[in-house]
Amino acid sequence: MSPTPTPTTPTPPIGPSGSPSRRTVLAATAAAGAVTVGPSAAPAASAPAMPTAELVDTPARPATAAEAERPGPRPPATAQPPSPELRALLREIDPDRIEATVRKLVSFGTRHTLSTQDDPDRGIGAARDWILAEMRSYAAASGGRMTAELQSYVQDPAPRIPTATRITNVVATLRGSVTPDRVYVVSGHYDSRVTDVMDATSDAPGADDDASGVAVAMELARVMAKRRPASTIVFAAVAGEEQGLYGAAHMASRFKAAGTDVQAMFTNDIVGASTADDGTKDPYTIRLFAEGVPTSETPEEAATRRSVGGENDSPSRQLARFVRDTGDNSATGMHVRVVYRRDRYRRGGDHIPFLEQGYAAARFTEPAEDYAHQHQDVRVEGGKQYGDLPEFCDFAFTARVARVNAAALWTLAQAPAAPRDTRILTAALTNATELTWKRGSEPDLSGYEVVWRETTAPEWTHVIPVGEVTSHEVDLSKDNVFFGVRAVNRAGLRGPVAFPLPQV
Repeated sequence: MSPTPTPTTPTPPIGPSGSPSRRTVLAATAAAGAVTVGPSAAPAASAPAMPTAELVDTPARPATAAEAERPGPRPPATAQPPSPELRALLREIDPDRIEATVRKLVSFGTRHTLSTQDDPDRGIGAARDWILAEMRSYAAASGGRMTAELQSYVQDPAPRIPTATRITNVVATLRGSVTPDRVYVVSGHYDSRVTDVMDATSDAPGADDDASGVAVAMELARVMAKRRPASTIVFAAVAGEEQGLYGAAHMASRFKAAGTDVQAMFTNDIVGASTADDGTKDPYTIRLFAEGVPTSETPEEAATRRSVGGENDSPSRQLARFVRDTGDNSATGMHVRVVYRRDRYRRGGDHIPFLEQGYAAARFTEPAEDYAHQHQDVRVEGGKQYGDLPEFCDFAFTARVARVNAAALWTLAQAPAAPRDTRILTAALTNATELTWKRGSEPDLSGYEVVWRETTAPEWTHVIPVGEVTSHEVDLSKDNVFFGVRAVNRAGLRGPVAFPLPQV
C-alpha cells in the first residue's frame, strides 16, 4: 500500500497590488493558518516558529496525555521569538530574590492601608520605606537613568476610608534613551487585608495578594535598571487597592493630567501560586484579563465600534495579543491564557483606573485561585490552614510570570509604537481595502506590515509586509475580514497592532 500523501497548504497567489487575491485567498484561509505574504510575487514565508531552544530555569510546559497525541497549537502569525538580548534579560530574573521580597513584605505583619505609617517594623509605613530603599538601590546601578520616589496624597473619607488617610505609591521610573515620552507601566499593590476589610491591626501577610505582584514589579526594576530601554518604563508598588483602587487611581489621574503618553499598563495581582482550591496544579499558565468594549468609550466611539464590529479589537485586546506574541514561548516557559473580560466576577484591579483614563491596560492573575489563602484571617479551622501565607506560594511560578511581563514590556519599549491615525478609507464602494496611517517618529523605523484575520478568529493569521509607506491597498474586502497595521524597526522588532477606524 502506498503511503497517504501529506496534505499541503497552498500559498495564496499574489494580486497586482502586491497582496493576495481576494477570490483565492479567502477560499484558502481555513487551510492556510498563520502565514506571511510578501509584498512581491516572491514565495510566502511562514510565520515565525515557536522557539524551542534553551529554557531559563524550567522545562517547557508539559503536555497532558491528550495534548501529547495531537499537534501543538500554532503560534499567531504575529508572534515574535525573543532576541538574544531579551533572552539574556530573562535569565537574570531570580526566583530566590522574588521569594525574599515576598517574605520581607510578609514580615511587616500587616500592610493594611489604614495601619500605622510611622512604625519602623510593622505596618504599611514600614513596608513603604523598605520598598523605596530597595528601588533606590536599583536606581543607583542605572547610571542616572532610573529615579525612585514616593507619590503621596491624602484621601478624604470615602468608602472603606473612615478618616482622612495618606496613601502612598512607590514609583521607580527608568527613562527611555530614544523615545522617552512613550511610557509603559507595570505594578503590584503592597497593601494587604484579612477577612474584615476594615481590620487594620490583625496580621495580614498578603503573600499572594499581593506581595507576589510587588515582587514582580521590583524584580523587573532590578533587572532592567542596568539596561537602556528606548522608551520609559515605570515600576510601581501602589497602596489602597483593597480599600478601593485608590493608589492606582491617583497615579493614573496624575499621568492623565500631565498628558503622559502611557501606551500600556499591566497590573500583577495574585500571581504567587499555581495550586487551585481542589489541589490541582497549573504552574505553566498565567491568565491575562483584557477588556473588549473600552471602559472610557464615548457614545460616538460606541457607534463606530458597533458599525465595524470592533468589540474584540480594543487597544487592550491588541495589548493582550502582543503579550501572547512576545511572552508565550520557551524563553518564559509559560502559556498566556487571555481572558476576554475586564476582570473576574465581583473583583477589580489596579488596571481599571487606567482604563477609566483611556489607557490600554490588562491584569495578570494566576490560573486558578485558592480562596482559603486570600482575604482570610490567619487561622486553622477544621484542620485546614487559612490565610495568605508564603508557604502556599510557588516562587518559580512567579518568576515565570515576571518573565512574561519582562518579555512584553521590554519588546514594547524597544519596538516602534502602534501606528497612529490608522484608517480604512470608505468613501468608495469597492471590494479592495485601502488603509492609511501616520508615519512614526522613531529614528530606527524601517517599515510597516498589514495584518488580517477572519472576523471569527481570535488571533491575527496573516501578515503582509508593505515597506516604508503610509498607505496600502489590499485586494480583500473590508466587509469580510479584520485588518490591522503594525510598525517594524531595523532590528526586526514589531510593535503592537493598530486597529483601523473608518474614514469617509
